[in-house]
Amino acid sequence: MSDSASDVVIAGAGPYGLSTAAHLQNIGLAVRIIGQPMRFWTENMPEGMFLKSEPFASSLGAPHRGLRFTDRHPDWRVGQPIPLDTFVSYGRWFAAVAIPGTEDAQVLTVDRGGPHGYLVTLSTGETVATRTVVMAVGVGPFAHIPDELAGLPSWLVSHSSAHRDLGLFAGKEVAVLGAGQSALETAVLLADAGAHPHVLARRAELDWNTVPKEKRSLWEKAGGGPRSGLGTGYRTWLWAEKPGLVRHLPEGTRLRLVRETMPPAGAWWLRDRLDERVRVSTDRHLGKAVEHDDGVALTTTDRTGRRLVTEVEHVIAATGFVPDVERLTMLSPELRARVATRLGAPVLSRDFEASVPGLYFAGLAAAPTFGPVMRFVHGADFAARRIAHHVIRRTPRARPSAGRVLEPDVR
Repeated sequence: MSDSASDVVIAGAGPYGLSTAAHLQNIGLAVRIIGQPMRFWTENMPEGMFLKSEPFASSLGAPHRGLRFTDRHPDWRVGQPIPLDTFVSYGRWFAAVAIPGTEDAQVLTVDRGGPHGYLVTLSTGETVATRTVVMAVGVGPFAHIPDELAGLPSWLVSHSSAHRDLGLFAGKEVAVLGAGQSALETAVLLADAGAHPHVLARRAELDWNTVPKEKRSLWEKAGGGPRSGLGTGYRTWLWAEKPGLVRHLPEGTRLRLVRETMPPAGAWWLRDRLDERVRVSTDRHLGKAVEHDDGVALTTTDRTGRRLVTEVEHVIAATGFVPDVERLTMLSPELRARVATRLGAPVLSRDFEASVPGLYFAGLAAAPTFGPVMRFVHGADFAARRIAHHVIRRTPRARPSAGRVLEPDVR
């Protein structure tokens, strides 16, 4: 039994949820977008963080002009990192302009049932009947902590996405696992907050991105390839700007692209800030971790097999995110069982639809299907256009809103 009905319910109000809502509302559908705009970015990203993506690649998707990040901030140039608070403000401005009526609530359960196909229960107690559900939950549910750390309590081990205020670790010895931007920036921000960070990385040495050039010569453009939302290069441009083609590649190739495109590396602007305050140990592979004297003893090995023990008061795993439908506990067990998956991720159609009709996945969960751009904000517009185009075909009574025109991109 439902309390209300809606054409579409979107779970999540981050970049992918907001972009999808903007496109769907534009075609005249009744859309409920559940979530406080940019909540994860405000509550789970550390204060003082900067985005790694370039300004032109940090825009949410909209069916009409004037809502890109560079429209809001026309003076932001290539090579100028965006502070977290600036990006959050942009996302909230986008929501206020393009999507009136976001709801500060949470989706508790999604199940099959009712005359429309799905019943969605909200944290307010309301149950909404809908024919379409878009899971735009971002990366939060997929935070990955290595198995070696899984048995330790949360006051000793946490994921890098669990912290807004790193000042909680002032004066403490903290191990940071990883070699990517998240690990290196977390370590720097820990040092800024008065902690004593120690980076433990499996890589033989840290990698750093080069300083991007705002203007390139014709020779540089020809040799280096076009610039895209994932960087510079011909193949990189293809993965970033034509994700619909990535879906046709063999599964193993797609997964390799997700792993290897933009591999772990620090942003060029962070390099000088990773100074003597941060201890760095490379070529360290985690073997085991045990509680020890109100802290953690980490046993690692190097490439020669030598074992080393590092004792710290807390471990932060900056070890990325792994999509897994089983972690989306708001989907009922029966519904999760009906969603076809590969290595935990949903198998999606060209329109981001799962094997269960009317259920769509956007963002990181779509990366194994559409490639590495779905790990970044830059992929939001493509996903939103594809989903909206498919939903309108399934909802023939909907018409574009007055003053707005949808131009589907079905590449």
